[in-house]
Amino acid sequence: MHVCGVILAAGQGKRMRSSIPKVLHRVGGRPMVSHVCAALRAASVERIVAVLSPDAPEVAEALGPGVEVVWQYEPAGTGDAARRALPRLAADDLVLVVCGDTPLLRGETILRLLREHAAGGLADDRLCASVMTTEPPDPTGYGRILRDERGRVAAIVEQGDLSPANCAIAEVNAGIYCFPGWVMATYLPRLQPANAQGEYQLTDVVRLAIEDGRTVQAVAASADEVIGVNSRDRLAEAEAIHRRRILDRLMQSGVTIIDPASTYVDAEVSVGRDTVLWPQTFLLGATVIGRNCEVGPGAHVRAATLGDGVRVQYSMVEESTVGDNCTIGPYAHLRPETRLSAGVKVGNYAELKNARVGEGTKISHHSYLGDAEIGAHVNIGAGVVLVNYDGSVKHETVVGDHAFIGCNANLVAPVKVGDQGYVACGSSITDDVPRGALAIARQRQTNIEGWVERRFGTTPDGDNHGGPTEDKRQGPRK
Repeated sequence: MHVCGVILAAGQGKRMRSSIPKVLHRVGGRPMVSHVCAALRAASVERIVAVLSPDAPEVAEALGPGVEVVWQYEPAGTGDAARRALPRLAADDLVLVVCGDTPLLRGETILRLLREHAAGGLADDRLCASVMTTEPPDPTGYGRILRDERGRVAAIVEQGDLSPANCAIAEVNAGIYCFPGWVMATYLPRLQPANAQGEYQLTDVVRLAIEDGRTVQAVAASADEVIGVNSRDRLAEAEAIHRRRILDRLMQSGVTIIDPASTYVDAEVSVGRDTVLWPQTFLLGATVIGRNCEVGPGAHVRAATLGDGVRVQYSMVEESTVGDNCTIGPYAHLRPETRLSAGVKVGNYAELKNARVGEGTKISHHSYLGDAEIGAHVNIGAGVVLVNYDGSVKHETVVGDHAFIGCNANLVAPVKVGDQGYVACGSSITDDVPRGALAIARQRQTNIEGWVERRFGTTPDGDNHGGPTEDKRQGPRK
């Protein structure tokens, strides 16, 4: 028997009050529906069919490769959505129906549902469905599970149809089902509109099967895994639970997290053993952190790779690669496509963009390196700027090994400084500097005696002797 997953992801999510489709809101840095796909794949589900709305075709891009897409052209309820998938299903398939807004669902829970469905079928040949249930802290708004004297599902009763006696029932329908394909083929065409809005409910498949003498069993799961995200507050709750799961996994693997409450790590992040994450650290996207690193406090690392022994403090690293034993910060910014070799130091208020930096180079402070190839063991002085943009085109600067770039120097690209080349402080370099040469490009200092008194009518002691006065708003009067 083949297992097929059907993801219902065509809902409008009106309570989110968002122009973004509900299932694309992110938890742990990934769209909710992407988490659902990952859980199905972790459970070795062979095929995945997603039911989407044509009003949100961008959802298909978040599903990943290999997911089949069908469209629900009108929002007509979960039963209608499931019917859209019927042509893709075979009678001998075992079908898992899940909602696209359950980002905390895990593969092991899906596997348990499949196993318990198989075990239930061996014990009862009338079993035609397994429904996942849970007991949330507040069951208001969810369909309640009524059980018979043998503990099987007798009915799923929606909130508006509950009797006063049934309002106290805590067990609710989690919206996750396991059906043989023939059950869906038999009962989905028999559904009738369940309300004035003309919606068809998937829970009516359960009702019809029970009315035909079939058996439905409940499989319990924890509330923090299966409850759907339908509002912004639920989204925040899901984010907190998911984040704690990630941090627990990292700590169990040998990562020290000083303050989990102020540390934010996305689902795709990998962190090596004996690395320390300090408070107010954000590791986002497909970030990889090596061993024995110290990241934070105040670090923001997105889609970057850091080698072993790297230190990042109060700095931002984006889409960059950092070699072993580099030091970044405080208050540095590595923009995309920056590559640091081993042992590089990037100090406070330095910014790099599309720069390749050789081993052991020091960029200590207050510098900008954009579109550059910097050699090994180079010293970049304070206030150095690589002038890479001429107003229409970005140009490259090349600095050779063991070069020395003095403070407040401008290297106007395209330009090259050869190996062991020196650039004097305060120079604006527009021509190549040969190997081993010293480049000086600045006007000699000239002191003009008496200029202040002639210009402003004042002497060095600040007294005015009848000369021109100064209008502080408009500058000196002439």
